Amino acid sequence: MKKGAKGAGLLFEGSDWNFETLSRVYDAIEEIAVGDLGLDIYPNQLEIISSEQMLDAYSSIGMPLMYQHWSFGKRFVFEEHLYRKGQRGLAYELVINSNPCITYLMEENTMTMQALVTAHAAFGHNHFFKNNYLFQRWTDASAILSYMDFAKKYIARCEERYGLAAVENILDSAHALMDQGVFRYRRAPRLSSEKERERVRERLEYEEQTYSDLWRTLPKAKSGGRSDAREQEYLERKRSLNLPEENLLYFLEKNSLILEPWQREILRIVRVIAQYFYPQRQTKVMNEGCATFVHYTVMNQLYDEGRISEGTMLEFLQSHSNVVFQPDFDDPRFSGINPYALGFAMMRDIQRVSTQPTAEDRDWFPDIAGKGEWRETLLDAWANHRDESFILQYLSPTLIRDFRLFLLADRSSDPYCEVTAIHNERGYEKVRSALARNYDVGVLQPDVQVVDVDLLGDRHLKLQHQVRNGIRLQEETRDTTLRHIRNLWGYDVTLEGIEAGTGKVVYESSTKQLTM
Repeated sequence: MKKGAKGAGLLFEGSDWNFETLSRVYDAIEEIAVGDLGLDIYPNQLEIISSEQMLDAYSSIGMPLMYQHWSFGKRFVFEEHLYRKGQRGLAYELVINSNPCITYLMEENTMTMQALVTAHAAFGHNHFFKNNYLFQRWTDASAILSYMDFAKKYIARCEERYGLAAVENILDSAHALMDQGVFRYRRAPRLSSEKERERVRERLEYEEQTYSDLWRTLPKAKSGGRSDAREQEYLERKRSLNLPEENLLYFLEKNSLILEPWQREILRIVRVIAQYFYPQRQTKVMNEGCATFVHYTVMNQLYDEGRISEGTMLEFLQSHSNVVFQPDFDDPRFSGINPYALGFAMMRDIQRVSTQPTAEDRDWFPDIAGKGEWRETLLDAWANHRDESFILQYLSPTLIRDFRLFLLADRSSDPYCEVTAIHNERGYEKVRSALARNYDVGVLQPDVQVVDVDLLGDRHLKLQHQVRNGIRLQEETRDTTLRHIRNLWGYDVTLEGIEAGTGKVVYESSTKQLTM
């Protein structure tokens, strides 16, 4: 069959597949995804793996190269147990934000599913990873694989030199702080190149040779009230340490007085991995919506061109419908809004508004309604938005009605729930804003920052948590995390909950009162 020839017969028949069929289908998908939709992708690397290898990839956060840690084995056993009992299925694919973009395909998949997930992951996710501004700003796809290779080998050397228990102790504490180990508002350094990693190695060797315990003999500052000079010293200390600091792992890596150079490098490895995954937490709806829209468009066009059969199309539609299914709130399967369902619906809605707008659409989206340029609109949205801003910009009244969304006020002081936004013009604005806030990572993640530490005094580390809407941290996990921070810091740690807006202290927890 001539490559790219439309209507030249079926690409495949039946469920069986081989590598020749995969290659032929890949070329047909690429013709549509790149030639028609205008996607811009990294080179693709498709790998066929077994179900057990997929479970292993699950347990190691999806990275093809990963250091060893007991938590990965624990997750592997958990996932395998559910899978073998039939209580949980496996993803049909797994995709890595790297250059080349690595896509894992399950060998148990039928040929229809291989076509679907190739379009979904190797083109949809791939395009989003390469072009979205968050991934461009915070990650370096060309460096992550070589960096993970360095990290795996480095931690293995540390285990040989310092022992498994010592390395595990540092990793346990670092993993506990991964959510608080990212830069949210300022750019993180790029991943090291080969030359940079060589400088890291030389620096570590030098620090290990010159490491001294003399700092332990520094006298403690005398107690007493804070004078003007003391206040000036306090302000100067905050300036020199760049406080407040939102990235706890970064602060501990740079300022802990008890960590040796190899331990600091392990903190940096965990911090770099946390930063690498940070954009994915902000773009779940958009990323999955983009990939789902791409596979839906590609598979439908292949069918329209006569290149896949009706049986293939029926199998595809069944799988696609399962992916975008949104259970009702009173359905036992309901666990919130399905990001695949919302993302795909919004992509399709942009296509509808661009080609078949209503009068309401023209009022809400005058820049795109009826212009017919849905490809350009989607490419621009995929490149320049995250979930929060995408919903604020493009969620339409039509979709609000289709998803039957409304807004409730549920105050603990009231014995009732109040409906505060319904399906009218003002209500649509409120619903859209409220839904967008639910995807704002800055609101969802606790805002905990380092605010003070006296390195020449008692070295007591002080943290603050900005309490919003009266929501405090869960005591058990909060205190466990404080113990991990103390393990890395070496001295007592205090966390104050400060009410946002008023500055009132609503709670305080310190490792002084905790059983270590």
